[in-house]
Amino acid sequence: MSKKGLYAVLMALLLPLTCYLFIRHYSDEALSMPGHYMPDSISTRLENGKQVSDTNWHKVPDFKLVNQVGDTVKLSDYDGKIVIADFFFTHCPTICPALTSNMKAVEESITNAQRVGDKTNHNIHFFSFSVDPERDSVAQLKKWADRFQINPEQWDLLTGDKKTIYDLAINDLRLGLVDGKGIDTSFIHTDHFVLIDGKRNIRGYYHGLDSADIKKLSRDAVLLTLEKDRSKKAACLLSY
Repeated sequence: MSKKGLYAVLMALLLPLTCYLFIRHYSDEALSMPGHYMPDSISTRLENGKQVSDTNWHKVPDFKLVNQVGDTVKLSDYDGKIVIADFFFTHCPTICPALTSNMKAVEESITNAQRVGDKTNHNIHFFSFSVDPERDSVAQLKKWADRFQINPEQWDLLTGDKKTIYDLAINDLRLGLVDGKGIDTSFIHTDHFVLIDGKRNIRGYYHGLDSADIKKLSRDAVLLTLEKDRSKKAACLLSY
């Protein structure tokens, strides 16, 4: 066989292999599960003569607040579901309308795999907590919900006890640490979305005004629905 023919054979063999490895590398990277945040403790044990470490990840505690239609809402009502949360207030003149619009875009980008009928993804739920609960009454939240056409079956705008909301943001979701700006404990104003898995573990923080982060949040939320029950096929589709 001539050198030219040998090179042609090698190229025919190597090109598909190179393409396969390239695609697999980026597919694996794209489909990697979001990590955990905030370990509460690490315990060690011996297993088959080797020391194994187990991490106890921080678990978001339950709460009781009121939504835009006057219903009492608890986080425990959604155990087993993926939760996406943010913080806002209806008198906000700056970032809050954009945050809600972007949250709406996330909601609309995640649908179930059903071809016809209701395409709502019931494995994922959304919470928006008012950081100004004194002014954000149920009626005020309802106006905000109507403005952005928010479905109360999938998305709760929440008001109630201010200490509960601020403890959740600062001490439990640790937004003061993530923002890195020393959040004023008398008034929280953050642009972060928080991703919480079905076990109430924090799995990601995303800038709510960054289009790349918004897309990543949609993807990560879908991946967590697969982690919830690996025996099932994908429960969601993404559309951009």
